[in-house]
Amino acid sequence: MLHHLARSFALFLITFCSVSFLRAADAPALKYDDPKPQRYEITARASEIDPRCKAHPEIGFLLEKDGKPQDTEGAAVDTRVASRGKLVIWLMGSSPMLFERVNSYGMHAIYVHYARGWFDKFGNAAPEGDSNFLGKIRLEATTGKDESPVVDIPEPDGMMERAYQFVKYLAKKNPQAKWDYFLSEDGKGLRWDRVIITGASHGATSAARFAKAVKVDRCVCFCGPRDQYEAWQGFESATPANRFFGFSHVLDGGWTGGHYCRSWELMKLNDFGPIVKVGEAKPPYGNTRRLITDAPVKDANAAHGSVTPGKNSPKNADGTYQFEDVWKYLFTHPVEEVGTPVPADPKCLHDLPKPAPKAKK
Repeated sequence: MLHHLARSFALFLITFCSVSFLRAADAPALKYDDPKPQRYEITARASEIDPRCKAHPEIGFLLEKDGKPQDTEGAAVDTRVASRGKLVIWLMGSSPMLFERVNSYGMHAIYVHYARGWFDKFGNAAPEGDSNFLGKIRLEATTGKDESPVVDIPEPDGMMERAYQFVKYLAKKNPQAKWDYFLSEDGKGLRWDRVIITGASHGATSAARFAKAVKVDRCVCFCGPRDQYEAWQGFESATPANRFFGFSHVLDGGWTGGHYCRSWELMKLNDFGPIVKVGEAKPPYGNTRRLITDAPVKDANAAHGSVTPGKNSPKNADGTYQFEDVWKYLFTHPVEEVGTPVPADPKCLHDLPKPAPKAKK
């Protein structure tokens, strides 16, 4: 009975939020008029696009190192493919194979160089009793707003402004691809309701934290989110819960440690179906938001990176990647189609024990 009521309430919220999104997105569909349709790949330096950008060496964030640029940003789009009117923002470095796929789905894609190198310094620095320490840093790094007392990341070096400045540059550099479709009506920001925010590991965690604060079209988390001792995953979310998707390998340390299942439950993803093992199901995977795999991999490190296209992702006998259907599902499955709610897993601990501090030498 409780599950039935939960499902009814969840469906009501999804319908309400879907109508809100549709109203917000009322606009002609994006159609190309490119005289020479093709796939475009564009790179540029953030500091050349926006001279306000600066280095933050205190958190390992540089514009140059050993005479080589460190602030390169990249974009890709294929005007031969009918557009879905979505912009994928990847919160990691260059990922050509992932971009090839999202382009084939009819999506624009960019990655931006923003002040995200703070994790090595602060990843294990949360003071006792602060369950939003890392979350506040993630929010400042992605929004450029003053959220954390331990970092000072101004707006030009946050992800939001970097993405906006890059798309504005692309609209002039590559008008055939109609990047201006993702600019707000007044031209002063992005249409975040047309953005799919995504990342892996550290990037997946920042993507989720950002999507909790800013309404986006969808959030796709590969091997994440983490921040296993924090509470922000359970905060009220600007992005409806049915718009979050996750995919992990069961040998990934974040999975075996209970980090991902915890985040997924705190984010209420169990309201949209059970955890589904992709090797034992076919799309649409019961319309769930939580996917896992136990495909053979070398070790836990390989497992961590296996869920995105690349050298560690398993292949079929014919050389194709095993997760092609999974990747397409994560980025294109209709968000209003959801699975049956399931209760929280009692084996998935929400209050994980912290490891004892290492003895000083």
